[in-house]
Amino acid sequence: MDPDKLARCYAKIIAEIGEDLDRDGLKNTPLRAASAIRYLTRGYRQSLDEVVNNAVFESDNDEMVVVKDIELYSLCEHHLLPFVGKCHVGYVPTGKVIGLSKIARIVDMFARRLQIQESLTHQIANGVMSMIDAAGVGVVIEAKHLCMMMRGVEKQNSVMKTSMMLGSFRDNERTRAEFLGLISG
Repeated sequence: MDPDKLARCYAKIIAEIGEDLDRDGLKNTPLRAASAIRYLTRGYRQSLDEVVNNAVFESDNDEMVVVKDIELYSLCEHHLLPFVGKCHVGYVPTGKVIGLSKIARIVDMFARRLQIQESLTHQIANGVMSMIDAAGVGVVIEAKHLCMMMRGVEKQNSVMKTSMMLGSFRDNERTRAEFLGLISG
């Protein structure tokens, strides 16, 4: 990703909407915007192996592990506007656990790509499952979408919730209920 090329693209957009690129407040905006979009889409330049960085550990724990309220920030692929919210991840280990911060890093990696929330939910669940081969994984995301708040229907209080349940979270009602109970409190 060439920052100078991105800056030229932003300069064209800014000029096209009728702004003066020589105005004080806009003089370096194309460069700043290029830097920001590189940061906001850094997930394209990361892999699961790199993010997890060998932080998978042997464990005899076979009880549910839950990390809730992981902040997430993403850009919708339809309008390039942010959606923000929180993600809850749970899994039932089968001999391996993953470092706590690595779950948040997995969420960030997938969120820092152009996304729809439904796909993001699946990617996180499948990513965790692929790293530790858990008995089950559950992911719930709750987010507010600026494409719905700033434009279109302009609904300020709407929240989208998505879930993905794999393995025992899908097949066993008690496991699913335990997870949903733990993240709701």
